[in-house]
Amino acid sequence: MKQIIVIGGGAAGMMAAIQAAGAGAAVTLVERNEKVGRKLYITGKGRCNVTNDCAAAEALKHYPTGGKFLFSAMNRFPPEKTKEFFNGLGVALKTERGNRVFPVSDRAADIIDALLYELRRNKVTILHGRAKELLTEDQRVAGVVLESGKRLRGEAVIVATGGVSYPATGSTGDGYRLAEQAGHRVVEPRASLVPLTVAGDECEKMMGLSLRNIRLRIKNQKKKVVFDQFGELLFTHFGLSGPLILSASAHLRDFDKNQFSAIIDLKPALEEKQLDERILRDFGENPNREFQNVLGGLLPRLLIPVMVERTEIPPQCKVHDITRPQRRRLLEELKAFRLEITGTRPVSEAIVTTGGVKLSQVNPTTMESKLLPGLYFAGEVLDIDGYTGGFNLQAAWATGCAAGLAAAAES
Repeated sequence: MKQIIVIGGGAAGMMAAIQAAGAGAAVTLVERNEKVGRKLYITGKGRCNVTNDCAAAEALKHYPTGGKFLFSAMNRFPPEKTKEFFNGLGVALKTERGNRVFPVSDRAADIIDALLYELRRNKVTILHGRAKELLTEDQRVAGVVLESGKRLRGEAVIVATGGVSYPATGSTGDGYRLAEQAGHRVVEPRASLVPLTVAGDECEKMMGLSLRNIRLRIKNQKKKVVFDQFGELLFTHFGLSGPLILSASAHLRDFDKNQFSAIIDLKPALEEKQLDERILRDFGENPNREFQNVLGGLLPRLLIPVMVERTEIPPQCKVHDITRPQRRRLLEELKAFRLEITGTRPVSEAIVTTGGVKLSQVNPTTMESKLLPGLYFAGEVLDIDGYTGGFNLQAAWATGCAAGLAAAAES
């Protein structure tokens, strides 16, 4: 019976171990945390966005890095297979807005429990430990040495240690070190799906304010729109966060070379003419009220002082004294509230990382190293990143499946 070692008990590692064991191999799963699936507990705000309910071809469009590389693995294990897999383990799933798939229970723990049950059913040995280095013999992998000094022998090793986001969950870049030991080039990890920092102190003044049903456009210094979506965002002490911002961040690269601006349409359901009529109506109904007090019908409380400052309309100005150019200024700010983006939060705060093991050095069908036979990679340790909506977990399931089956079948 073939001995296979899987390093990393996250989504990709557990899937790889389950597939390899199901194919007849004896599998040992090495996890540095006391429990497997620690990062899964916090995905989807604790609900676990398992995958996206779309065809493989559509899913592949949602990876700014690694889409072509994923073609074979994704077609072999598409979102539909992911749903079938978890339904088969007794986890009922539901599809929500944006085709995002969650467990009906809204509990990430149910996904983890199902995977753990399947690991045990397939007699996968789970070992608490941290991989220190690879063992090699005759120019191929022969096992792994743990930090404790324990040596595990195996005919294949699957590295599925994640990236460097959320290091408290165990993603501290161990896989990069193992890959480099085997001669692989590691593309420097960078934050993806991460909050954005913004110039000035306006966001801090609005800290905690969540805006829903707004339109966000991101433009570069050439005024080209690089992101344009509707959704929800959150103002923080450092800048912007929330689902819409995390999605936008995946499109932003090379802040040392590029400059980006966020343009927020606070009233996307109204065309300019309609919005102007709405403002005139509000003003007409409250001609003797102060400007700062009449804005409550248009804006949330925390946004009003910032809007007053931006329009340069005196806060105590009576509405009937507001001029047409001043009203035009208010209209422009409501339709194009502009913020200058200065960068991202640290990679440790990112949901996922872009960067990792260079894809040209890995077989896209089997996930096997092209440099060291018997060594495989799966999940976020690879230079792959997807947009929000279940695509990063789908990549983990697909690459984990490919690596596990290929390692078990290796001659």
